Amino acid sequence: MPIPEFVAQLRAQVGPAPLWLPGVSAVVVDPDGRVLLTRRADNVLWAVVSGILEPGEEPAVAAVREVREETGIDAEIVRLTSVDVTAPITYPNGDVARYLDVCFLMRPTGGVAHVADDENLEVAWFAPDSLPQNMTATSVLRLEKALRDVPEAWFRRP
Repeated sequence: MPIPEFVAQLRAQVGPAPLWLPGVSAVVVDPDGRVLLTRRADNVLWAVVSGILEPGEEPAVAAVREVREETGIDAEIVRLTSVDVTAPITYPNGDVARYLDVCFLMRPTGGVAHVADDENLEVAWFAPDSLPQNMTATSVLRLEKALRDVPEAWFRRP
């Protein structure tokens, strides 16, 4: 579901006025060092998996849920990589939001990458030196922070 029910209820009260929302992002890296990205339906740009926390949901639980819901990949948390505040985002329908984003580095534990929801057009693995040019600016930042000082061999399974 692209807009959580609690956000739809808020929007019914405040219209397109700016909302401050908690979000999570996931930089999922496979044993070959490739990064999992989605091409979003709303802006047609490639991005790391991200989403809005449900009321009372723990950020790490939300990150695992979002990866599974959007890509069909089961993943586990490796570590927290950043906590950032986004610039205001204006969606095509005029709604404005700003996110407190908690980003995690994750590794896949199962599943096959595929489009698993209506929020994305494509799901694919990319080598860090072959990322698509048409990526969201926030995803570029999250990837830089998450992959800093992480040797590629660290993800390889014995």
